[in-house]
Amino acid sequence: MTGGVVQPAPGRGLDHAAWMVLRSMYPAADIPTLEMSLDMTLSERRHHELGARLAPLRDEGVLVIGSGNIVHNLHIIDWSEDAPTADWAREFDAWVRDALAERRHEDLIDYLERGPRARMAAPTADHYLPLLYAVALQRPDETATTVHESFQHATISMRCAQFG
Repeated sequence: MTGGVVQPAPGRGLDHAAWMVLRSMYPAADIPTLEMSLDMTLSERRHHELGARLAPLRDEGVLVIGSGNIVHNLHIIDWSEDAPTADWAREFDAWVRDALAERRHEDLIDYLERGPRARMAAPTADHYLPLLYAVALQRPDETATTVHESFQHATISMRCAQFG
């Protein structure tokens, strides 16, 4: 189903993008979880629009998490634990941080054209797109707050933002 919900194959469990986040937040694994699939044939704008359609879930108390990585370039990753963050990675991550804080949703949707070094920072969209779902759920009176920021292996941003 395009842009729809998938259930993991029996015995497979959740994708790492879901369970890595949830295992820290809910170590007892005692919450119902529904994982969504990304249709990579859709535009960034369409992903944002689909995210906006999830808004009624928030009114029902459902926690919506968009998990990926703002900067995610495995092509040139440095596997050293103490690898210095690449300047271009820091620049793009800071641009996203500012766009979130300033509610520049159009910039975030059109990140490939507007974001500095975006094609280097997110050479594939699969790790960036979950951000667009979360951004689409931001209510007019809500701010985006960074609750964590760090980098791993020079080219992976671990930024976490919370809305509301």
